[in-house]
Amino acid sequence: MNPVSLPLPPLRRAAALVLLGALAVGGAAGCSTAADSAPRTPQEQPQESSPTGTPTSASTATDVGWVQLMTPMNQQAVKLLTLAAARAAEPRVRVFAVRLRTGQEAELDRLRALLTRMGLPGTDVHAGHDMPGMVTVRDLEAARAAEGPAFDRLVLVQIRDHLRQSAQVSRSEITSGRRADARELAAALVTAREASLAELERLPGAGRALG
Repeated sequence: MNPVSLPLPPLRRAAALVLLGALAVGGAAGCSTAADSAPRTPQEQPQESSPTGTPTSASTATDVGWVQLMTPMNQQAVKLLTLAAARAAEPRVRVFAVRLRTGQEAELDRLRALLTRMGLPGTDVHAGHDMPGMVTVRDLEAARAAEGPAFDRLVLVQIRDHLRQSAQVSRSEITSGRRADARELAAALVTAREASLAELERLPGAGRALG
């Protein structure tokens, strides 16, 4: 997992600009093939259709990229938080993980409903991709292998990165997105993440784990 505080090399994952469209994430990264690396403007994006074939309300590449990224980001974070709720050595970390998991699951319900309204598939378009803020399969394997304070430190770092990166991407949706329902949800996510980050940084061991 790449800490969001460290800028990524330019074009390291150029297709993030395609997937996220007009998201002005300034250093965030994504994944795809080099052939897809030339971003299209919102006017060049095909109009989305609902599962019934009826065109949805206008959505830009920003809206599409944001909801398709945020959904798997939350899904993967929930998996790590489930481990933390059961295995964290510090009781306050366990309590935090339970509360944050509940919030992330509630957000997932809203994100999936938005996918449906936008006529987008519920499949994870980022499966197997290593992206900033995304809890990967390797991250989960490392967490399962860790114990005690080492486990807590791993969770704190990874969840901090998830919260920071998802807040950054959501701010870009607020600024550059077109759909009112997507921007409203993005604003709610940013507020929740700012509160969660503040709480996380006060947890025992956070100062040493997060530097």
